[in-house]
Amino acid sequence: MTATHDQRPAETTLDFLRSAFPPEWREPALGHEAVAEWEEENRVVLPEPYRTFVAEISNGSSLGPAGDGGLQPLGWLPDTWPQLGPRQPGEPFPLKVAWIWEDDESVAPEAPDPRIDAAFNKGSIVLGSEDGPSFWLLLTTGPRRGEVWMVADVGAIPAPGDQAWGFEEWVRRWHSGNDWWD
Repeated sequence: MTATHDQRPAETTLDFLRSAFPPEWREPALGHEAVAEWEEENRVVLPEPYRTFVAEISNGSSLGPAGDGGLQPLGWLPDTWPQLGPRQPGEPFPLKVAWIWEDDESVAPEAPDPRIDAAFNKGSIVLGSEDGPSFWLLLTTGPRRGEVWMVADVGAIPAPGDQAWGFEEWVRRWHSGNDWWD
């Protein structure tokens, strides 16, 4: 595996996550053994507090934070996910900074680009989709591990900017009712 286990989240963090997702909207938690098996299969250790959330609280929820269908269960993909090759959560996430490829002259508009495919498929799990072709990712590898990014047909950016949120902050922003980019 490419990362060591993070320290268990504080109980206040877990209490907040429990309160943000009412029990009637939660999918059953996977348990630590199933999470460890998924991590072994995918050669990655999930960042906290997401790891404990999926193991102990909920493996997805049809109630937010992602606008289109809620929080995806671990390893699932939204229906609108582009078919750009296999998901590889344990491989290095290829970006360190935002990249808007629609403005990048090195990207051929009509040709497949392996750099774009890597931004979609390597070093992350998909948390959910927003407004169709935009997707929330939780980075699982690299120097920005644990951050939430948005990837879409035009580019990939840390959310809400270079000082990206972690999973808890992302859920807090959704739970507060504020717009993502305010």
